[in-house]
Order: sequence, then C-alpha cells, then structure tokens
Amino acid sequence: MRGPFAARKDEKGDLFSRIGAFLADQGLGPEPAHYNFAYDVITNPGGAIAQAVARLTDGGVRLSRSDIEKLGGTVVVGARVMEAPPAPPQRGLPDYAAQIEDEAVELVAATQAQVDDFATMMRAMQDETRGFGRDLEQSAAAIGRNVPQPQAAAGLDEIARITGSMLSRIREAEVRLAHATDEADSLRAKLAEANDTARRDALTGLPNRRAFDEAFAIRRDRDGPFCLAVCDIDRFKRINDAHGHPVGDRVLSAVGRTLADECDDHLVVRHGGEEFAVLLKGIDLADAAAHLDGVRGMIAAKRFRVRESDQPLGQVTLSIGVTAVQTGEMIADAFDRADRLLYTAKSGGRDRVCAA
Repeated sequence: MRGPFAARKDEKGDLFSRIGAFLADQGLGPEPAHYNFAYDVITNPGGAIAQAVARLTDGGVRLSRSDIEKLGGTVVVGARVMEAPPAPPQRGLPDYAAQIEDEAVELVAATQAQVDDFATMMRAMQDETRGFGRDLEQSAAAIGRNVPQPQAAAGLDEIARITGSMLSRIREAEVRLAHATDEADSLRAKLAEANDTARRDALTGLPNRRAFDEAFAIRRDRDGPFCLAVCDIDRFKRINDAHGHPVGDRVLSAVGRTLADECDDHLVVRHGGEEFAVLLKGIDLADAAAHLDGVRGMIAAKRFRVRESDQPLGQVTLSIGVTAVQTGEMIADAFDRADRLLYTAKSGGRDRVCAA
C-alpha cells in the first residue's frame, strides 16, 4: 500500500517538488539535514520512518522537533541547531514546554495548600482573640464588683483605663484578622479555580491531558484493571482547510460532547489536537470496544452542517484504538499500545474500532 509520501520510480522528476512540499508542510527550511530526512521519508514509504511520520502527521498535525529527532533527523536553522523549545507534544510525548507547564501547576497546588493552612490559622487566631477579648471584659466587670469600695476609688480608674486600651487593641486585631481571613478565602477560591482551569480544555470544556494523567495514576493504583481508548477524528485537516478553523473547533466540541454524553460513567478528555482519550472502568475489553463502536456509529450518522450557510459538512468519523490496562502498568506503555491500535484502525480504512 502506498503511503501519503510515496514516490514511484517513474516519478523521479517530481521528487524534488514532493520533498519541497513536505518541507513546507512541516515548516522546515531547505537545509541539507532537512532534505535528507524528507528524502528518506518520501523514497521509502514502507519504511519505519515513513510509517511513523504518516502516523504522527495524520489529520494535518505538524511534526515537532522532538518527533524528528526521535526518528533520527536533525532540525536546524542555517547551520545552527535550533535552541528554541520544541513544539507542543504530539500524542502524549513530553517536551520542554509541557514540563514548564507541569511545574507551574505543581506550584499552584503547593501554594493552595499553604493558603489553606494560612486560612485555618487565621480562623484559629480569630477565635482565640475573640475569646480573649470576651474573657477580659468579664474579668474587668468582676473586678469592679469584687474590689472593696475604698480601694476601688484608688485603683479602679487605672484598671479600667488599661483594660479599655487592651480591649480597643483586641478589637482592632479582630478586624485585621477578619480582613486577612477573607483575603485568604478569596485567594483559596481563585487558586482552586486555577487548578481546575489547568486541568480543563478551554475549547471543549472537557478535562485535558493533565487530568487524564492524574486519573490514570489514581485508577491504576486503586481501581485495578480498566480500559484505555484513544479516539481520533478522521481527516480533520480537510474540515479546517475546507471550512476554516472556527468550523473545525465546533466539530471538535460536538464530537467531544457526544463522547462525554455517551461515556458519562467514564472519563473523557481532549488529549490534544483532534484526539480524545477515554478511561473506562468497570468494563472488560470486549464490552468497552462494543460500547465505543456504538458511539463511533452515532457520530458517523450525524449530519453536520455549517451554521452560517447551512452547507453540509460531510460525514465526520472516528478511528479508535482501545486496550485493557494491566494492574500497575505505566501510562506510557498503555497509551502507546492504544495509539498503535488507533493507527491500525486508520490503516484499515478509518471509521472503525481496533481492540487488543
């Protein structure tokens, strides 16, 4: 079977234009290192490198620097290797930008824990201060009642002055503590919102890759065996090219909403680009595949139209790879297996579920 970058022997005259188109699609300059990488991809479509490139770029996704380097290529600008951080991760591959984002989220979580402790401390101080002021007032009243009258004339005024000054300071402290507690509560609410935002996809409203990673670890350690599915919208680039990115965004949202509605007992996340991941618990592999195949058929049966013109959008389909996750299995191993099954589904004609 010919891959997307295949070049027949009788098409050698067109080889240079194919290489140029490949470089342009991937945002690569005409440096020799880039040319050699493109040449290897195009002239050996059945090779491991070309197969990996076809999988990574399916749907119009551009190769990242880390993708090219993992495949043995080199990304250069002129004669100098690029020092800029690589593009966002493709299909779960970590990179520098993702690492920085993860560190920022961890900092927010740590700050929230500190603010929670601070707010608790403020409330405790508030209660103690309020109680101390109340006790002081009661003690002053008791002194006035119990001190003999001749002695009261000599010292009660001074006691009252000192007590009044202390009560005034306590009330001021109570006001400041109340204000600090309110600020701590407000900051805690904002941090909680930031934590949720960091784990939610802005476009679809679904949980994102970070939420997926955290949920996977929890379910692996607590829930025992479960299933993992990777779902990808077929030929999504055609939708963007033909109708524009706003329409493509609406398709992404609609597909994500359908997946979430039909898998409401499970976790559905937008993993990146046009790719969704599903963690299915309490269900074996055969039932998981059957359920996802029903969702796939439901999406394929929808008749999407462009909102502004009512123009038919054409059929939107999903390819899905689903696998059973073993107890204690690492996320990278399970995801790679599901991703390979997804590629098998695409290679087999798309719009299908492949399970193993």
